[in-house]
Amino acid sequence: MGELDRHLLAPARLKLATMLTAVSEAEFAVLRDGLGVSDSVLSKHVATLADAGYVRSRKGSHEGRRTTWVALSPTGRKVLRYHVAVLREIIDGVD
Repeated sequence: MGELDRHLLAPARLKLATMLTAVSEAEFAVLRDGLGVSDSVLSKHVATLADAGYVRSRKGSHEGRRTTWVALSPTGRKVLRYHVAVLREIIDGVD
């Protein structure tokens, strides 16, 4: 059995990475609302995943206001796939 990735153990970070698989990038506010967390909590999760090389972020403007866009990196996508495979292996034996 493989090892779970420590950066994806927090449920909010796992959900964040999963949300990013469906898009090329997502606006910070959309991610915040989707996760139901504060700006500061999301910022910490994004920073943790960015430090690990799993996501990248960029500043920009949208509808006349400054915003941050977040995208899953190829490394992040690969690690997420492996992490999910390990989770499936773990729960496979549950009745």
